[in-house]
Amino acid sequence: MKLLILGGTIFLGRQVAEAALARGHTVTLFNRGRRNPDLFPEVEKLRGDRDGGLDVLRGRRWDAVIDPSGYVPRLVRAAAELLAGAAEHYTFISSLSVYADNRQLGITESYPVGRLADESVEQITAETYGPLKALCEQAAEAALPGRVLTVRAGLIVGPHDPTDRFTYWPARVARGGEVLAPGRPDYRVQFVDVRDLAGWIVRAVEARVTGVFNATGPEGVLTLGELLAASQAISGADTRLTWAAEPFLLEQKVVPWSELPLWIPDSDPDAAGFSAFDCGKALAAGLTFRPLAETVRDTLTWAAARPAEHAWRAGLPAEREAELLRLWHAQ
Repeated sequence: MKLLILGGTIFLGRQVAEAALARGHTVTLFNRGRRNPDLFPEVEKLRGDRDGGLDVLRGRRWDAVIDPSGYVPRLVRAAAELLAGAAEHYTFISSLSVYADNRQLGITESYPVGRLADESVEQITAETYGPLKALCEQAAEAALPGRVLTVRAGLIVGPHDPTDRFTYWPARVARGGEVLAPGRPDYRVQFVDVRDLAGWIVRAVEARVTGVFNATGPEGVLTLGELLAASQAISGADTRLTWAAEPFLLEQKVVPWSELPLWIPDSDPDAAGFSAFDCGKALAAGLTFRPLAETVRDTLTWAAARPAEHAWRAGLPAEREAELLRLWHAQ
């Protein structure tokens, strides 16, 4: 197949390109050439900007388009409309953040999505990100009715993750010593290895799958305690976990999801379904997951190769963690 990827050099797009090439497809990347421009020297690269710089795509044809870089409805609409006559199939990478709330367990693809009072807003914030993604979905489907695969991805993890939200935990455990953990070991978590998601996307494109799919993992229930235990086993570090109660963490103004990744307080009214989305539809369509240990091991290997001065984008700085542990034990 001839595939066009809008982006293709950062995290998920990068892994989609790798998966497509591994399966023998011909790949074209369209991007600005600003991030990892030397990746994939063997593929065709078209330079342009989604905002007013799509002309290089005109007059070309591909079997399918994969769009992991759309966040603003106006820009997704422009690309999808231009490419509607150039490809038979369009995959849009959306997010589980599209849903109006997470108040119930087992949210399926039919659950209501969030809405914006002003749909012309283009500034991406914590409040607008999900509703904007929902509008992007609608824009793609309007341009190519019945020809769109919409992937509502959960937290994507693994090598080359720019967010550090998952990487923090294996890396922190591997550092050893006393580790501050949030709440309780049986706190449920959901995430998907970027390589599993990318491989499934490529297979779904090959099969011309359309429709909306929640896409995260694992297939069963996974807890934060199990993730940290796996990180201990893989790293072999001498680590002691200290599970600090939620009221204490909130009193100390610890930022959920950011300073302690994967954690959303139980007291949050949206927390019930936050890590309990129903992904049965994607599982039935062939989404599979590698062992947790493999994701942890490969993430640690990749993280260890980063520069020592890497600025972490998530997680507790060592000094902040030490102070919180001191206060917890002093209670």
